[in-house]
Amino acid sequence: MQIGVYTFVENTPDPATGQTLPATQRLRDLMEEVELADQVGLEVFGIGEHHRPDFLGSAPTIMLAAAAERSKNIRLSTVTAVLSLMRLVRSAAAASMIVGAEARKSGR
Repeated sequence: MQIGVYTFVENTPDPATGQTLPATQRLRDLMEEVELADQVGLEVFGIGEHHRPDFLGSAPTIMLAAAAERSKNIRLSTVTAVLSLMRLVRSAAAASMIVGAEARKSGR
């Protein structure tokens, strides 16, 4: 069993202020979340695909590629993928890039 966290990169309004973060800030926060999860020793961080305006996880493989640059030990994973919206060969190629980054990180 692995202990970790996942997100769909929610970007909902703050309940206290009613304000929504700019997408660029929420994505910077996401990278900080990955770094923190790595630093505290969690084993996996997953990003799920979601296609609604209040979720920014519409391209999880791109986000995971950025996260691979900012993490050392944590495993990175997609949580969901809407295959009916994707070209399978392109999806497999993107996933293999992340697997390669993970392997280089761990020296495999």
